[in-house]
Amino acid sequence: MIELEGVCKSFGKQEVLKDVNLSLEEGNTLVIVGASGQGKSVLLKHMLGLHRPDSGKVRVLGHELGKASERELKEVRKHFGVLFQNAALLDSLNVFDNVALPLRQRTSLSSKRIAERVHELLEMMDLPEAHDKFPAQLSGGMRKRVGLARALSLDPQLVFFDEPTTGLDVHKSNEIYRLFHKTREKLGYTGVIVSHDVPKIFKLADEVALLAERTIQVSLPPEKFQISENPLVSSFVNTTMGPVYISENEESRIS
Repeated sequence: MIELEGVCKSFGKQEVLKDVNLSLEEGNTLVIVGASGQGKSVLLKHMLGLHRPDSGKVRVLGHELGKASERELKEVRKHFGVLFQNAALLDSLNVFDNVALPLRQRTSLSSKRIAERVHELLEMMDLPEAHDKFPAQLSGGMRKRVGLARALSLDPQLVFFDEPTTGLDVHKSNEIYRLFHKTREKLGYTGVIVSHDVPKIFKLADEVALLAERTIQVSLPPEKFQISENPLVSSFVNTTMGPVYISENEESRIS
């Protein structure tokens, strides 16, 4: 589904990615972690086709994005959903119209069917009464949920999450994780999550990849990542972010 092979990227004289190798199978969730400033967002933008590598290959859904035309990229992105770090809602549109926007722009569905789909998604996000509200009237957690509803509106094969819990308290973060688990189970999409929220994010991951010193150090199942002998992984887990542990109470809130 996603494969990066020997990806390198520099901006001027600053090398950001060096020989990055990474893969993700259909139906799985990949979590990319790393300290701030390590290039996680740059890596994510390569997967979205927003950056082209200086060398190496980025294959997504069978397309090599580094060589794809803008028309081909547009076609590939029809299968993407993206939850941006700030939710990226349009302030001038209410919740209903924000969620309906991709359906109006990219499909030929009738107004009735669009309304049904929007209400279905808002119900899934536990926001059935929010359709007339504007972003300024919503809490940070509610804005993220509306952003997730919009990201899922076209029933994408791949959903990308850029720091989905940034700026949220523990309760609202757990709510986002619960909705991720719920929607993934219901819709069956493949997920890529860029996050700093260790250890909770491990609960959702099939693979965890550490980006450090400009490259992917390891990509392992969470339980193996936790005990990796790679010194950079050990430092990240045990010193920078704390031990990979999640209490039973927190686990029940997420699941």
